[in-house]
Amino acid sequence: MDDELTWRSGFKDVLPTVFGYIGIGLAFGIIAKTSRFSVLAAVLMSLIVYGGSAQFVMVSMLAVHSPLGAVVLSSALINARMGLMSMTVAPLLQRESLFQNITAGSLLTDETFALTMNKLNHTGRTLHSSWLHAANLAAYLVWALATLVGAMAGQLIPDPDVLGLDFAVVAMFIGLLYLQVITDRTHPLVKQVGIAVFVAVLMVILMRFMAGNLAILAATVLGCLFGMAVSRHD
Repeated sequence: MDDELTWRSGFKDVLPTVFGYIGIGLAFGIIAKTSRFSVLAAVLMSLIVYGGSAQFVMVSMLAVHSPLGAVVLSSALINARMGLMSMTVAPLLQRESLFQNITAGSLLTDETFALTMNKLNHTGRTLHSSWLHAANLAAYLVWALATLVGAMAGQLIPDPDVLGLDFAVVAMFIGLLYLQVITDRTHPLVKQVGIAVFVAVLMVILMRFMAGNLAILAATVLGCLFGMAVSRHD
């Protein structure tokens, strides 16, 4: 990863990340097909909803004929964290047009957000919409294509868990976190690791009292507040 913020650099930087999209996209396509969704319906869901965990929940709920309101509410709660990520990226694009901000935010994902935070360590904490659009678009297209392939192969692979595809995104995030920690020179390593451990422990505790997606959102907010408190103390 370098300090360029061009379209070409965006595509190049996101390439290692899209392997996670391939694994989980294949898994979603397979699960959608085995849940009696058509190939077209699975691909359209990936193109319109474009939310990995939300799509898995939607497929499982629609397969058992859950009320539409419950499906919409569940998806909204699962993706509520995207508001926090968008508010983090928005100040970096404040000189861009409203259209550029809307399109960048519409395709922002957990993975491209983490990639963006890592990129800032190489660009002096600056960002350009061209780089982010390229990263977002590449991830978007790979996700849709992986869904298509997975849905077409759904009848041949009834149980995607046996292939370990469900661990692809987890492994990817571990790699992104590692890169973020070793490249960020603005904060001591001990502080970064300490905050990460705090959020992890908090997540485990919160999951005992609330749903997993709400626990993620709460742990993220509390982790941010904890990080701010530690930074001010220093």
